[in-house]
Amino acid sequence: MRLGINIDHIATIREARGCGEPDPAWAVPYCEIAGADGITVHLREDRRHIKERDLVILKSVVSTRLNLEMALNDEIVDIAEKLCPDQVTIVPEKRQELTTEGGLNVCANKEKLEKVVKRFRQKGIEVALFIDPESAQVRAAKEVSADAIELHTGAYSNANDSERYYELKKLSDMAELACDMGIEIHAGHGLNYFNTGDVVKIKKISELNIGHSIISRAVFVGMENAVRQMKQLIDDHDR
Repeated sequence: MRLGINIDHIATIREARGCGEPDPAWAVPYCEIAGADGITVHLREDRRHIKERDLVILKSVVSTRLNLEMALNDEIVDIAEKLCPDQVTIVPEKRQELTTEGGLNVCANKEKLEKVVKRFRQKGIEVALFIDPESAQVRAAKEVSADAIELHTGAYSNANDSERYYELKKLSDMAELACDMGIEIHAGHGLNYFNTGDVVKIKKISELNIGHSIISRAVFVGMENAVRQMKQLIDDHDR
């Protein structure tokens, strides 16, 4: 199972002081040396953390895979097309949210998604859609020709002990459905060092994208150690 590291919150720290450090690009070699399989960043419409300048630098320094999270916004689509990352992951976005609150409604945006997916595919950019674990959304992702889905694990991550099995089963069932349709399955949101193990056991999932918990641990143990610890956790459960 691959691990993508979301480094948005390194930029969040930078923006808290409005200065030039820390630069998100500084994290890349530490992540990749520690075994990260990719780097993920979200260029939000409000530019609250990652900026266009960051994308240009990251494109030149990432040696694994660069995954750009983005809204279905014309300006951002144009930027992504010009940047040409290895992958884009299309997510919903609200201005006032602290973090992405739910999955993309693919069913309601099929016409626009079909056009955008086609544009990216012509550039050789893989397209993933960040969706809630619902069968209608999985089927719609197939209909718009997405390469992959990223299952939103927020409900699982926030569930109490009595709800967690149910949420985990939804993730597993939707991973099975997507696999049967020939769609690659990723997962992420709210995953940390305590709840990731059970998601790793869903063998159809090929990639996890984790950010906040790794950046948080890196404050105390360093970036390289934080990534190594998550990689070890995944390896321990991926058997």
